[in-house]
Amino acid sequence: MIVWLKQLRAAFGISFLWIICLVYFIQGFKSFVWTAVSYQLKDRLNLSPSASQLVYSVAFFPWSIKPLYGILSDCIPIRGRKRIPYLIISTILSLFPWLILGLKDSMRSSSGPFMILLTMQNLGSAMADVVVDAMIAEAVRCEWASFAGDLQSVSWFAMAFGGLCGSLIGGFALTNLRIETIFLLFSVLPAMQLLSCGLVEEDSFGVKVLPELGDSRHSYREDRNGSISYSDDLSVRSRTTRRKRSRKNREKQKFIRTRSETRQNNCFLAALWFQSLKSAVYSLFHAFRQPIILRYVFEEMNALLSN
Repeated sequence: MIVWLKQLRAAFGISFLWIICLVYFIQGFKSFVWTAVSYQLKDRLNLSPSASQLVYSVAFFPWSIKPLYGILSDCIPIRGRKRIPYLIISTILSLFPWLILGLKDSMRSSSGPFMILLTMQNLGSAMADVVVDAMIAEAVRCEWASFAGDLQSVSWFAMAFGGLCGSLIGGFALTNLRIETIFLLFSVLPAMQLLSCGLVEEDSFGVKVLPELGDSRHSYREDRNGSISYSDDLSVRSRTTRRKRSRKNREKQKFIRTRSETRQNNCFLAALWFQSLKSAVYSLFHAFRQPIILRYVFEEMNALLSN
């Protein structure tokens, strides 16, 4: 177990593993605060079962359109980055609703504002879930494909552990604490997630992993069993340094030659983004036209109408 964790830490870095585990732990630990939400709807707002179900349906609707968040982050980078900016935005959307509900009694005493804030919070949670899944996929796509199952195991273990803790503590907290205190306590976790976003670096090519190995004087390789071995290799390091210098020189020359063509490149990039978005929307529409998808959608609509 310890060796396995060391291999994951060496492959991806502690900061990457931390943000993955934290996001999934928060997803599971939401049972802690949603117990208080159920109590607020039933006993404080005195809503009927049908009205409570309507609030839940609207509040959890952002989870039904998760593919759109993936299309958005893939096709529209923010300052050349596709993951971390969207993770920051989603974390802010998850954080402020709980702060507002904990500090403003008028916002949690009315069903309308209460439902809007819950919907905003679920929008941030669903977007963070999609972004983190994309970060995991990018991290294991090329160099560390053998660790794909290990990352999934870590993430699902974090979610299960969070759900267990939230379920055990939620009832006790609801009995001994006030509703606003529970909302404020839960907001600590999204605040930690927001601060942790600065620990993971990302460039225009994706999330950077291997932060510890990047500064090491050791070369590394992965054998067939997935274990990582290290060896001192100064010649490899010197060749890598020369390649980096030559690449920097080529990039500088290329930048000088193409400075006059910046506007044309921007127009081409915008057209490329539009084509990517158009292709993704068409693929999504084509997928939803499949019979099994249509049957599932109709069943969900009938269930909603019957309630």
